[in-house]
Amino acid sequence: MRASDIGMLISLGRPQLSPGGDFAIVSSSRPDPTANRNVGQLWRVELPGGARRRLTRGTADTAPRLSPDGSAVAFLRADARRRAQIWVVASGGGEPVQATDAPIGVSGFAWSPDATRLAYVASVPEPGRYGTVEGLDAAAEPPRRVTGIRWHANGEGYIVDRVPELFVVDAPDLDAEPFYEPAPAPADEAPPRRPVVAAVADRLTSGSTAHRLPTFSADGSEILVVADDIEPWHPDLRSRLIAIGVADGAQRVVLDRDADLTVGDLAVAEDGTVAILAADVGADGVDFVAAGVALYLLDGDAPRRLTDPDRLELGDDALDLGFDGEDLLVRHPTRGRVHLLRVTRSGAVSPVVEGDLDVVGHAAAGGVVVATVATPDSMGELVLAGHGILTDFGAAAQAAGVVLPTEIEVPGRDGYPVHGWVATPDGDGPFPVILQIHGGPYASYDVHLFDETQVLVDAGYAVVYCNPRGSAGYGRAHGRAIRQAMGTVDLTDVLDFLDGALASDPRLDPRRVGIQGGSYGGYLTAWTIAHDHRFAGAIVERGFLDPATFQGTSDIGTFFGDEYVGTDPSDIARQSPMAVVSQVTTPTLVIHSEQDYRCPLEQATRYYSALKRQGTEAEMLIFPGENHELSRSGRPRHRIERFGAILDWWERHLPIDKEGAQ
Repeated sequence: MRASDIGMLISLGRPQLSPGGDFAIVSSSRPDPTANRNVGQLWRVELPGGARRRLTRGTADTAPRLSPDGSAVAFLRADARRRAQIWVVASGGGEPVQATDAPIGVSGFAWSPDATRLAYVASVPEPGRYGTVEGLDAAAEPPRRVTGIRWHANGEGYIVDRVPELFVVDAPDLDAEPFYEPAPAPADEAPPRRPVVAAVADRLTSGSTAHRLPTFSADGSEILVVADDIEPWHPDLRSRLIAIGVADGAQRVVLDRDADLTVGDLAVAEDGTVAILAADVGADGVDFVAAGVALYLLDGDAPRRLTDPDRLELGDDALDLGFDGEDLLVRHPTRGRVHLLRVTRSGAVSPVVEGDLDVVGHAAAGGVVVATVATPDSMGELVLAGHGILTDFGAAAQAAGVVLPTEIEVPGRDGYPVHGWVATPDGDGPFPVILQIHGGPYASYDVHLFDETQVLVDAGYAVVYCNPRGSAGYGRAHGRAIRQAMGTVDLTDVLDFLDGALASDPRLDPRRVGIQGGSYGGYLTAWTIAHDHRFAGAIVERGFLDPATFQGTSDIGTFFGDEYVGTDPSDIARQSPMAVVSQVTTPTLVIHSEQDYRCPLEQATRYYSALKRQGTEAEMLIFPGENHELSRSGRPRHRIERFGAILDWWERHLPIDKEGAQ
């Protein structure tokens, strides 16, 4: 596939399932270069046959939540000012009705058990900010007073002046009379203001505490939320889980910080049992590197752990929890796949959906389990457990051309196995080779279709990529192997895998090799080219390049660098690409985004400036209006332009031998 084909990459969100298990609701999303945004709608899929039809026709309808009685679907849709609001549509189809009018938009919501109310979280802006005063733009707002150690977040901007609060609102009556625009009237007969929503929301919280993951109790009398306080002095990732009374707003603590857990997801069973997926971050609250994510039940005086994080990995981004009767369903990352597992309340574990796929989300009802998955030739399909894939959302991408990579495992120089893939163009070669390195570091390359690899292969490059130590999906010891040892075994793992891949396939040309990576992959790319000079070129993207300045500039700077590289200046320098930039001779393209608050722009500009100052060939590409997620969810035109710049760089520094590649 080519860069212009990204509009065919359809991904699916977490599915919803009717109470009887006879139909599912799922949202689709794809980048649309013409609209220059991600677009998508809700789909209804009949079970078990798989017939599907478009349920909504909005520009970007997401996050469907089926009402407990199955009659209606609540979802997020942007209003006229592009603020995400809750809308509700009949599950059989019809005209959606707007349910909220939050000043900045809604970030999470849930149905009450009786399907009459919706709890939601929405940021409340300080007076005078974010368009609350007509004609007052951001440059004219008063200064922000920061008293804690966090004040911004990637993809959001400032967070200290718009706290996510909890609200509850009556669900709209889908059969009620529609709203009508008032007609002009004489001056002495001012027309009534056109209502936007039928019900006024009740605000249940206020103050400086942020709230997320709203979930009703089984009887509907309380709403459980994770409460997040901005720390005044020291980072603390430990969560508080509180229950808030719907009638009176009274709060009680369900899980306090002394449990040393950070909550990733929560669910409530029909019998009232509360379950959480949570990581043990220790008494200091920051031990997050390959943290011990486990499944817990809150059915006693203390959390009861059902799974052992050292034996069953539930970390990375696989935090997705749900009940199936009395059992629980969780996602399990393993060796480049993500499977769906069943866990009983006694802790017994069994597979539900497995194979060469990544489970994105799941739902269970009426003895039926469905899951959305990504596969080697599709970004999103719906699976019915026990029956297989029901949909063909990936058909257009497959028609554009998808290369299936070869999976290999290479012994490292210390005997440690390094697992990954090689993707090659058609033909006999020899092909120039690009070594790709993933971000994280506690993340992984998986088996699902990956546009980065596909575009490079289409251009004539063989692509080599692996999950070195530090990655997710191979056990906690694998993930924690580079804690305060970055640039050690992770460096040797990627190089040993590259050498093993080159030796395994004579079509790969060992004399023509490039390297590229983003985020942590940008870190390891910059680190590698300071220690190995075989590469014809390098691309360092959105990199973690100077741990010394990461603190105080990154949204996660208060804890990330401390845990991964330590706090001693000599330890930081020992693992810093900036400390060894003088050793780089490889031509390097630096790519970054202006609004990247995860790895701030200064990481790129200082690294690029150092390369230029010492005479190393270098270029820099800066994307306006984008953040750390550019390559995954940025504006489609920017994504295509990014691919164009990458291919141009490799054409100049690692040209294709078009005759030899036939």
